[in-house]
Amino acid sequence: MATNKRLPFVTFRTRVRDETVDGTNPYRWEDKTTDDYFGSKRVMLFSLPGAFTPTCSTYQLPDFEKLYDEFEKQGIEAVYCLSVNDAFVMNAWGKALKLEKVKLIPDGSGEFTRKMGMLVAKDNLGFGMRSWRYAAVVNDGVVEHWFEEEGLSDNCASDPYGVSSPQNILEALKCLRVASAP
Repeated sequence: MATNKRLPFVTFRTRVRDETVDGTNPYRWEDKTTDDYFGSKRVMLFSLPGAFTPTCSTYQLPDFEKLYDEFEKQGIEAVYCLSVNDAFVMNAWGKALKLEKVKLIPDGSGEFTRKMGMLVAKDNLGFGMRSWRYAAVVNDGVVEHWFEEEGLSDNCASDPYGVSSPQNILEALKCLRVASAP
């Protein structure tokens, strides 16, 4: 996706904790839209192939969590991780990683990812349709900066990771801030 493009409007089906719900699973469905997540604020969005996968669980998501405060210093108000996984999987993954700062967005049907042009087949890994790895700084629903891994393709033999790493993005944001300083 190019910079200065508006994110596609979709509705995400999420599960949120609600103590008024009886039983051992106190969650309820809540629809959230693109505007709910990305409107009226400057945020970091990153997307990855899947919850509980090695690179995503060992490096990418944990490093965004660790560097969250550094993103705030660059004017980022929230950090969102999106994956083509359902709300149950995303909630379990967040709990397993003990996330406190990064928020997870379930794109269970892949609608947002498809409309972003980032939906790829990963049948070679037994995944089906998933997101290509990318990140974006989004300001009021519009892409301000775009970081996409090379080689976007179906059934890619490799899993490139570097361009969309939090370390790379922070370095780019710091350079941009210095370049735009008076």
